[in-house]
This record gives sequence, C-alpha cells and structure tokens, in this order.
Amino acid sequence: MSRLIRYSLISLVVSVALCCLPGKRDFQPTFTLIPADTVNFNSFVDCNMAEAWVGDTFRIFPGKYGEDPLWGDARDLKFADGPNAEAAFLSKKEAFTEPAMPANVPVGDAGLHGAVWFETVYQAVTDASGQTLYAVYHNENYPSTLPYDPKTGTGYKNENWPEGIKEPGSPSAVCRIGIMKSTDGGRSWQNRGLFLEDKQPRMILSPHNKSKTFAGGVGDPSAVVSGDYLYLFYGEYGYPGTYLAATYDPASEQRGQCISVARIRLSDLDQPEGKARRWDGKGFNVPYDGVGVPIASLQIPKADGGGPTSSAKAGYYWGPSVSWNTHLKAWVMLMAKATGPSWAGSSVHIAFNEHADLGEALNSQDWTAPQVLLERAGYFLWYPSLQPMNTPEAVAEKHTCLRLGQRARLFIKHIRPEKSVYMSQYIVAFDR
Repeated sequence: MSRLIRYSLISLVVSVALCCLPGKRDFQPTFTLIPADTVNFNSFVDCNMAEAWVGDTFRIFPGKYGEDPLWGDARDLKFADGPNAEAAFLSKKEAFTEPAMPANVPVGDAGLHGAVWFETVYQAVTDASGQTLYAVYHNENYPSTLPYDPKTGTGYKNENWPEGIKEPGSPSAVCRIGIMKSTDGGRSWQNRGLFLEDKQPRMILSPHNKSKTFAGGVGDPSAVVSGDYLYLFYGEYGYPGTYLAATYDPASEQRGQCISVARIRLSDLDQPEGKARRWDGKGFNVPYDGVGVPIASLQIPKADGGGPTSSAKAGYYWGPSVSWNTHLKAWVMLMAKATGPSWAGSSVHIAFNEHADLGEALNSQDWTAPQVLLERAGYFLWYPSLQPMNTPEAVAEKHTCLRLGQRARLFIKHIRPEKSVYMSQYIVAFDR
C-alpha cells in the first residue's frame, strides 16, 4: 500500500498536525465513554489530582496551600487515604488530614512565596517503603508577594499589570512550577525549589493582555517518568521572548504557547533549581527559565479558533493530565480547552503518544491531534483526569492516575456561577 493511500485513511486534521514527524505510523486508539454512577468529591480540588500508593494505602493530595492576596490565604491542601482509589475519592470532608507544610517566607526573603497546588506525585523507586515522595506543584504569585528584584531578575513589576479573574481591578497571577519532598509518605513536606519559571521580561501586560487569567508563566503541569527523567507537560502562558508593547505581535505569542514539555533527571529532584531543560524543537536544550518550543500537534490553528492565551477570545488547550496505559502501551493525555476569558470552555479533549521512551528523537512531540472526549454546555470543564478502577487487578498492580489499564474513571471539575464540583459520571474504555 502506498504512503499516499495510507494517509488517505487518516482524518485530514490528524494528517496536517503530524505530517512534520518523520516515520509517523498510523496510530489512533479508540475510546468509549460509558455512563457510570456519579461520584462527587467531598473536598476542595482546583488542580490535577496528585496521588500515590504508600504501602497498601492509596493516598490523594488535593487542595491549595499558602498566601494569596486575591482569594485569601489557604489551608486546603490535605490528604485522604483508602484501600483503593474509589474509597479514597469517597472520603468525607472531615476524613482529610492537613500535612505539615513549609511556611511562606517574608517578602524579599529566599524561600516559598505564594500559594501552591500539588499536581503530580512521583514516588522514588529507590525507597522500598514507599515513603519518599516528590510533589510537583503549581505556584502562583503577584507583584505584591514576589516584587521585582533587580539584583536577581526575579519577581514582577507592578506596572501596566493585567486584570485578573476575580473582579475589576484585581491583578492577574503569574504561575511557576516547583518541587517539594516528603520522606514520611506525604505527612510533611520540604520545599526543594523551582522546576520552571518565566521571568518579568516575558510577562504580557496591558493593554494587550485581556484574558483575565495569567500575566504569564508556566503552570498546570502533569509529570511522568520515562527512563532516568521526569518529563513535565505544562501550560506555557508567557511571551516567547521579551514582551514590548510597541512591537507586540499576537501571532508570535500564539506560536510560542500551548502545552509544552521539559525534563529533569530524577537524581536532580533534591536540588532541582536550574537543572530542568525545555524542548527547543530538536532536543531538551533550553534552560529552565528560557524560551522553549511547544508541542505543535496540540496547538489550535488560527483558522480553527486558536489564539494567544492573553486574548479575550482565547482558543488553546491547557491543564494536561498524562498517564501510561498498559492496555494501549501508550501515553494518554487529557486536557481542557479554553475558548474565552477566565479559562471559559465546555469541552475535554484527548490525545495519544505510542512511544514509551519520551527521550528518543522526537518522541515527546509525537502526539495525535486532540479529539473531543466530552462536551457539556453551560459548564466550564477544568482539570480532567483518568483515575484507577476499583478492580482486583488495579489494586494488585497499584494503579494511579499515572498508570492505568483498559478502563479508567473520568473525573472533571464542573464549574457554574452558583457552584463547582469535582466529579465522575463516566468510565473510559480504551482499545487499539
């Protein structure tokens, strides 16, 4: 069969998105959405669900912790246990326990500033007890919590700062990504430092930033292990270079944004600052605070409604959740889709990557074009993830959101003006 005929069997969207990848094979797993009993989560969730098996205990780490001048300081980052995922997710609110967290340090001091959300937990395979955990956290700051320091180039200037999500005049946040470590199964944590960040020159300011989301930065990550590295898939919200109002170009902004990937050696997680490298189009060669290149197949073309994240008419994927599927022998990525300001969007999408080794050649970039997994008019749909089933196999193999089988529970945060709830109403079944 000729190459032309083979390509004719693939949808035009997939062909256009992936034709730049040499040697691309036809790989498009199938998935079925199966209605299931509704599971409503009983504690606060505003991020990916971080989790791990600690011995025979399935432990989850939802919530938010730390200083936040916009929404108020938070103590909602807690953990809950169960003999399996279903039991942990059904935990009552009073069953959640607050871990010991590092304190926010005063403005101007070195240390933890702003609020954090745990997005992924990596469990060190070198610790047979399962007690050593590394949490990848999303961190948000403002010019008031992290003011600009000309000596170090860190922090933000409160000049032409864009408007935020809460109310007229509220400031946008800047997101960064860091690492915390626990040696007691998540009961207490130490801050190890930053994984990735974008600095002041890359912030997108007024009058161009009208999204009511972020001034810039990197955030909403999901991390998986491949070989000797932790690979981080994350949202890129900064300008791909130095933002200057006089020369601002929305097309240039869009080309440098969407879901990107970086990596760090597992051996560097105890001292991560400056160790991560972003993708540059050929390899992982860009410093942790440099300008990388996003995953092309996950970008939305302008003709299809795509746009820069600072636009009030945004069209981009964000909030990736990545897992290895043992049945497909492939990576699965879920993501939300923003179609307006304040992350407005009522659909969840899915993409696949058949390469177990994310470090080889272009493997980390080889994702299928996103497909719609679920649409729900009248809601904002945020933070989709796949979670383990309560089956003997899933328990025996200690499945988590990072490693799953043929069937998995779909959890999504559903948001309406009157309330929001993190819940599951479907099972997703996969096949090749």
